[in-house]
Amino acid sequence: MAGKKVFFTQKAPEPKGPYSQAVIHDGLLYISGQVPVDPATGELVRGTIEEETEAVLNNIKIITEEAGADMDCVLKVTCYLADIHDFPRFNVVYEKYFAQYPPARTTSQAGKLPLDVQVEMDAIVALPPRKPRYPRPQGSRRPLNDKK
Repeated sequence: MAGKKVFFTQKAPEPKGPYSQAVIHDGLLYISGQVPVDPATGELVRGTIEEETEAVLNNIKIITEEAGADMDCVLKVTCYLADIHDFPRFNVVYEKYFAQYPPARTTSQAGKLPLDVQVEMDAIVALPPRKPRYPRPQGSRRPLNDKK
């Protein structure tokens, strides 16, 4: 597919299967489903729904920021919970990450999540237009390093 670019950052958990951490296409970043993995150790975070949700959202935040965006640029999140009864507690943590500009969201109970985790999320993020590395002053045709 023309324009499809695989995105990877070593700051987030490495994919454990035949999928990309994220893909960029037409100015959008598609983040694969994230489970609660500590990026520093590669180990699963086992804990409360709040702790696992925090770990997942931290990984989404890392990938988003490494791609040049921020959490306000997240357009859509799909959330899978092992137990829908955890939704209110999940939502308290989720809201901290999207307090100002919450994205569109779907949340559902999954029959069983990979590695028996309590939560998995994927996201679609709008990437900001790339700025020139060394912008020129308005109206200038001279290179920035050209001195008179």
